[in-house]
Amino acid sequence: MSRFLKEAFKTLSCYVPGEQFQDRKFIKLNTNESPYPPSPLVAARASEAAEGLQLYSDPESAALRKAIAGLHHVKAENVIVSNGSDEVLNFAFLAFGDASHPFVFADITYGFYKVLCDVNDIPYVIVPLREDFTVCAEDYPDSGHIVLANPNAPTGIPMPAEEVEKIVLSNPDRVVIVDEAYADFSEGNCLPLALKYDNVLIVRTFSKSRSMAGARLGYALGNEKLIGDLKLVKDSIDPYNVNLMTSAAGIAAIEENGYYMENCQRIVRTRLETVKKLESLGFTVLPSGANFVFARHSKIGGEELYRTLKEKGVLIRHFSTGRIRDFNRITIGSEEQMDCFFRILGECLKN
Repeated sequence: MSRFLKEAFKTLSCYVPGEQFQDRKFIKLNTNESPYPPSPLVAARASEAAEGLQLYSDPESAALRKAIAGLHHVKAENVIVSNGSDEVLNFAFLAFGDASHPFVFADITYGFYKVLCDVNDIPYVIVPLREDFTVCAEDYPDSGHIVLANPNAPTGIPMPAEEVEKIVLSNPDRVVIVDEAYADFSEGNCLPLALKYDNVLIVRTFSKSRSMAGARLGYALGNEKLIGDLKLVKDSIDPYNVNLMTSAAGIAAIEENGYYMENCQRIVRTRLETVKKLESLGFTVLPSGANFVFARHSKIGGEELYRTLKEKGVLIRHFSTGRIRDFNRITIGSEEQMDCFFRILGECLKN
């Protein structure tokens, strides 16, 4: 690092994304991407939009926000769009957090929350998950703004909306952010809470259920004033944050909603079969409402299994910290990918 880097950043621990290899072909079950391609209309619209790349994109993203609002039956004023959901999370941390207003989140959850606090010089409070890796509403008193990944990551465990509402009610003067990156693979969501309460922000992404991880498109839903706060931050940092091609692709993905929701159901069915097969092989699998499962084996450590599978051309995600070091997160791929995964996994377990 240079001598010009400010002191606070010299000890910064960055978020570590899942491995991405360009020089070797793997069965990629490590980054929760969709195994299914975007619909043909998405690619066609993006290509059409490319003809206008000499122009700036709409800083209001009006057409995209209108499409998202229609999908969720809200007003466009209830929507803000972003360059991936991580960006809108950053807007929220910047808008609401400071030395007197810390953020509160679980000890085992999406690792980006801690990074956002560190990089923005915001204090935080970490709340341990219960022994069964669930979030308990009673553990979140009125002590700071709260961010919940629901379903949680990397565990995959969903929290019922009525339990999230208890947290909202016990924190009336705090913002409660519900990060619903995986909501389309779960049975419920917390959007009604954002329409009912003025302190609830729902964050979504096109990366998982809409096969657009490479396009970088996220959004948030909430009270008009809350969204206005985020827009103030967005317009101060990057008013053109969603490009022409991504915006066009996002609108097309919403128009083809049936295609994507069917893909989600295919992934859920494959997830259920995956859980059965893993359990038959001696794994303990946590309940999942996401497009991945979190599992550990009784006879082989998490890191050893991760490395063995990697040597054989299969990537899963291992977290080497604390009480989850024996677990691995396994993205649900296509039926063909999962068949190959289980064939190779069986070889690993025999050795």
